[in-house]
Amino acid sequence: MARITIDIVSDVVCPWCYLGKARLDLAIAEVQDEIGIDVNWRPYRLNPDYPSEGVDHQTELAKKLGGKANMDRAHEQLTSLGRDVGITFDFGAIKVGPNTLDAHRLIHWAGQENRDVQAAVVAGLFKANFEEGRNVGDHRVLIDVAREAGMDEALVSRLLSTDADKDHVVSEIDAAQRMGVSGVPFFILDQQYAVSGAQPVEVLVSAFRELAREKLQALNKLN
Repeated sequence: MARITIDIVSDVVCPWCYLGKARLDLAIAEVQDEIGIDVNWRPYRLNPDYPSEGVDHQTELAKKLGGKANMDRAHEQLTSLGRDVGITFDFGAIKVGPNTLDAHRLIHWAGQENRDVQAAVVAGLFKANFEEGRNVGDHRVLIDVAREAGMDEALVSRLLSTDADKDHVVSEIDAAQRMGVSGVPFFILDQQYAVSGAQPVEVLVSAFRELAREKLQALNKLN
């Protein structure tokens, strides 16, 4: 069985990233009997200039999208697309637009434990923000998500009270931008191929199968 590693550059306040994750999960389930897939989550910040306490989300997003009407249309589209893959977006519940640096630190620490814990943290952060309207810049919320993913609550609390790994997260974001990543989600397959955006499940499945074929052909040539 061929194995593929996917690095996903993402931000936990990006609705298209949440949609992309749900579609990825479905694509992985479709090929699980023929391809092994390992997923690593990499940081990106859509709003790096937001203060640590966050901003009024509804007001700032409406400004960014050119008015409330545009925002509402985008939310209607995303709500419909999310429903198709099991996401219950509740955009009206989101009051705080957070700075996501600490959320990315948590994802990084989870990844140091193992991929399953990291996946659980990422899923918990997306759900907290987009379905529950919780502030994922709030340390209490981050600690709750960490605990629910099986992480050491006391350790996470201590780490969040320090500057641990802030420079590491920022350097990873800088590296992604130097690679040309200017929007998320951004999928990097085996450090060779890039797939940008929340692609449909069938597109991802096709990409996985093609890459797996290439890897097996290369292996057969060596043998």
